[in-house]
Amino acid sequence: MIISILIGGQAGQGINKVSKIISGIVAKRGYYTFNYRDYPSLIRGGHNFNILTVSNERINSYSHKIDFILALDTETLKIHKDKLTHNCEILNFQSFVGLGRNTNIALAGALTKLLGIEKQDLLDEIKKEFGTKEAEHAAEKGYDGQGKLVKYHLKKLNNKINILDGSEGVAIGAINSGINVYFAYPMTPATAVMNYLARKVLVIQPESEIAVVNNALGASFAGAKVMIGTSGGGFDLMTEGLSLQGITELPLVVYLASRPGPSTGVPTYSAQSDLNIALRAGHGEFPRVVIAPGDPTECIEKTNEAFYLAEKFKCLSIILSDKHLAEGEYGNDSKANKSIKLNVTRKVPGEELVKTSSYEHDKFGNTTEDPAIVKKNNEARLLKYKKIKKEVKKFEMIKIHGKKNSKNLIIGFGSTKGVILDAIKGLDYKFLQVLYLMPMSSKIKKEIEDAKTVVIVENNLTGQLGRLIREKTGIEIKNKILKYDGRPFLADELRKELLKW
Repeated sequence: MIISILIGGQAGQGINKVSKIISGIVAKRGYYTFNYRDYPSLIRGGHNFNILTVSNERINSYSHKIDFILALDTETLKIHKDKLTHNCEILNFQSFVGLGRNTNIALAGALTKLLGIEKQDLLDEIKKEFGTKEAEHAAEKGYDGQGKLVKYHLKKLNNKINILDGSEGVAIGAINSGINVYFAYPMTPATAVMNYLARKVLVIQPESEIAVVNNALGASFAGAKVMIGTSGGGFDLMTEGLSLQGITELPLVVYLASRPGPSTGVPTYSAQSDLNIALRAGHGEFPRVVIAPGDPTECIEKTNEAFYLAEKFKCLSIILSDKHLAEGEYGNDSKANKSIKLNVTRKVPGEELVKTSSYEHDKFGNTTEDPAIVKKNNEARLLKYKKIKKEVKKFEMIKIHGKKNSKNLIIGFGSTKGVILDAIKGLDYKFLQVLYLMPMSSKIKKEIEDAKTVVIVENNLTGQLGRLIREKTGIEIKNKILKYDGRPFLADELRKELLKW
């Protein structure tokens, strides 16, 4: 069973709140959800919409099929008229004229009734979210306004569902790692991590992204466990600081939440086009780790691993995400693995004399241009990367999903995980999910060589993962399904493409 609900209107009309209310209600009844958010770069006005998908089985994406439309303005039906089918139920704001800002709550109440859920479940959720009689009245008016009409009967299931988005996952992973301070300058879609952490730990917003990375390195020098966050444009500004990390060897974790570029691009939409800069940004040669989780649970786990590796090897760890994963709300019943406990064992000021430099330096931190020392230090940085490659084998660098013995292989990374899992249900496909992009698992080559058909799926124009795999394995993957309009893949859309191979 899959139910798709489109909630549309203008920014400021409470679209996200409707999704949260309905998600909360159905999750308590044991149903899985996935919520997709689509909005322009406007504070108020414009056209925003969410697509909330509800299922009795785990769901990680959305599709073209729409069962309900909740219209908070007249434009919603005009814009989405192509999604209307003969059995699509329309709940219109015009049925609740006079409720003002509580119109969205009335629509949530009406939908709750059509889903066959008891009124008390609705009222309990409204009390939790608002705690006002005005809101309860609007919810009841929406619920009672449907009379005896019920379209579904969502009986209680024995599942314990937790709703989490990728941003919360990264933040929880940082907290589990004992983060002391988070530095960031607000930039969509990375800001949500900053907002979450501000309620839990010390968060500092310097005047620019350049200041962010330099402040963070200063805090790391003092012995703090630090993370910084940004999107592509801000990451570009941090590049010189990343090289500073490479030579000072101060542990640094970076959260990079991608969005479409170049430049400002399409700032409130999604793309996987920043893999290249995550792998290469910074002048000179120095070791780094690049990890791409595919769902909120993996965000918790892989952020913890990023902190562990940064501290153990005094290196740069990059957590690569994007808007779709950062803001996609996943309902699931999985629990993250137990976190690795981190201890700062390096020398820190206050305990003894500590010196470092942006220049090449000797073991005492003194600047040098001696060719023998320069050569030795470069070789030491390369040796560190070899040690990292050995260490990460204890973690899940890849995951295999779907039919494990299939000769048809699909490869993806990051946020495409969810839609690929949904698209291959019932198909003869094995899905290789790449979690560690640097270092990359040596097992990938064998998986490709054992397959008859190999297809790579990416949300970018040039197939950046495919190019990285060719660099590391010598194998060119010619079958590519690429999407680069700022929107994620839809499950039925991707399934249709896969059936062509």
